[in-house]
Amino acid sequence: MKAITANRLTDGRVIYRTAQGQWSTRFQDAQPLDDYAAETVLAQAGRESGIAVGPYLIELGEHAPAGQKWRREGIRIDGPTSGTIRLIEPANHDRAA
Repeated sequence: MKAITANRLTDGRVIYRTAQGQWSTRFQDAQPLDDYAAETVLAQAGRESGIAVGPYLIELGEHAPAGQKWRREGIRIDGPTSGTIRLIEPANHDRAA
């Protein structure tokens, strides 16, 4: 099974194609597609403009991305892996005055 994902044109958020032909930011809303239907729906999504940028197919396991790119898709679902600042205090060394 496969699903279609892309980035939203207005803000870059990850979006998924739904069974209603709309786009959703929720992975749970992604429409599972067999190989033949996936190619057809992907072609249709690629012809639409103004909503999604760079639609492509992802492999689906049971309720999660699968295949070789599963880690990348997991990060896309959960959001950025950077952006959280962790402050590390410098070691308190004796300094010559």
